[in-house]
Amino acid sequence: MIKNDLYLRALKGEVVERPPVWMMRQAGRYLPEFQEVKKKYDFFTRCQTPELAAEITVQPIRRYGMDAAILFSDILVIPQAMNIEVEMKNGIGPWLPNPIRTMQDVEKVIVPDIDETLNYVMDAVKLTKQMLNDDIPLIGFAGSPWTILCYCIQGQGSKNFDKAKEFCFTQPVAAHMLLQKITDTTIAYLKKKVEAGVNAVQIFDSWGGMLSPVDYQEFSWQYINQIIEALKEDAPVIAFGKGCWFALEDMSKSNAAALGVDWTITPEWARKLTGGNITLQGNFDPTRLFSSPAEIKKQVKAMIDAFGKDKYIVNLGHGILPNIGLDNAKAFIDAVKEYSN
Repeated sequence: MIKNDLYLRALKGEVVERPPVWMMRQAGRYLPEFQEVKKKYDFFTRCQTPELAAEITVQPIRRYGMDAAILFSDILVIPQAMNIEVEMKNGIGPWLPNPIRTMQDVEKVIVPDIDETLNYVMDAVKLTKQMLNDDIPLIGFAGSPWTILCYCIQGQGSKNFDKAKEFCFTQPVAAHMLLQKITDTTIAYLKKKVEAGVNAVQIFDSWGGMLSPVDYQEFSWQYINQIIEALKEDAPVIAFGKGCWFALEDMSKSNAAALGVDWTITPEWARKLTGGNITLQGNFDPTRLFSSPAEIKKQVKAMIDAFGKDKYIVNLGHGILPNIGLDNAKAFIDAVKEYSN
């Protein structure tokens, strides 16, 4: 039994004394203790070494006491397992030296045996669960198939992922074949994570907002929904599409336990689009954490008042930025813990 199950109760839509709180990218770069680990080990060594991944996962919990932990990992461990080379370059970020550009390239991509390729993630889950000692739930995650495809084809981050979109629109058969391979791998991966002990899973569709509403349905949402359907009996699934407010109505009709929303939509409008029936998560602008701690607390309270305390998980509208002050992050967490309406 999880001692603090506030997050899991909110996912079920139960009445709670206050909403739970965690922050996307909470295990990471804004923390001095993370920077110490970073100095000694490169990015994928941190992901692939269970002791390091577990330690990084629990660092923010020790400091701030969030209501949920999220496993330190990366969405690009999936393409790595699928026989696609992925590096992390300083000053650039993800770098894929051999991006996929043709049907022949897609045919070479494998759907791997998760036990062989990603077992280090499961070891990290088990170790993290021991360290958390059932105090709070642990979240596992994956990127959406569309977001993974974006990197596989573009070869790096991008402002518009034009090459990825061109590939989808000029070679749709190859694009759908790749999306299905990523989907099949992701389902197997998330099922293994649940077996290893995660209490919920989140799908990050970081680049969903690059697509038009019609193209979103074809190249992103249908694949996310396959993952939700495959996992719904195993664990609660949270779907977070950045810039995808236009799809919230459709997403709310799925079997997702919750939907993440970014800061480009008001709480009231997000509730209206989703019919008030599904748990929502978000949507504080990460850049707003540069405001004074007093201002952060005031805005967080207003945000909770607008969403309502039930069927709601307090979070940022995207990941925490690396140069946010420790007191500012604390003000965000504390504002939720002190909340009473």
